[in-house]
Amino acid sequence: MIMSPFEIDDQNELREINEPLDFPTPVKWIAKILSWVFHPLFIPVYVSWFLVKVQPYIFAGFDEFEQLIVMIRFLVMYAMFPLVTVLLAKGLGFIDSIYLRTQKERIIPYIASGVYYFWMWYVLRNQSEFPGHLVSFTFAIFLASSLGLLANIYMKVSMHALSLGVMCTYMAWLAFILQTQFGYYVTITFLIAGLVLTARFIVSDHTPKEIYTGFFLGVFAQVIAFVL
Repeated sequence: MIMSPFEIDDQNELREINEPLDFPTPVKWIAKILSWVFHPLFIPVYVSWFLVKVQPYIFAGFDEFEQLIVMIRFLVMYAMFPLVTVLLAKGLGFIDSIYLRTQKERIIPYIASGVYYFWMWYVLRNQSEFPGHLVSFTFAIFLASSLGLLANIYMKVSMHALSLGVMCTYMAWLAFILQTQFGYYVTITFLIAGLVLTARFIVSDHTPKEIYTGFFLGVFAQVIAFVL
């Protein structure tokens, strides 16, 4: 009988070591590229670009400069601020790696990002020119981050999966409420999610439980945001 390897994690608990399968090097490189391109920090930025450039009627009342400002706001609040926070935490010695490989290292980024995400949602919800479904998307990001922080007490839930769960649910909801030929975009969204999650299985040390939990927490966060 072959026993699964275990280690003591940063919480002094016994944890099964999820060793990556031996995939060919090109497959691993593709998986790494997908993981970087669709990093959780970039998912909200991609969604904002999609809404502004691919579905411009959603922001029909905005001129080109105002549309650019929308994308810049998403870039700053969802990508730049969290990234700077991680880099500062690394520089000050609060974390050992920018890859946040342990549950302990993820606490500060979760809390700081939660503040940024809450502020973004709070600002947008008080500006009537923004569509309600976009406001719910920003609220879902805040909820997903909060749920990720809570789940981090018990497991190193996948941040990639969290963000993809929110994105897939949001895009599916858009297809429902807009009642346009949106199926093509939903298909692409779920294809991207499938590829990225598969990539995380290949090159990350996450267990399947951590990846599946992250995805369903993201779905749950967006559903709750729509309901509320």
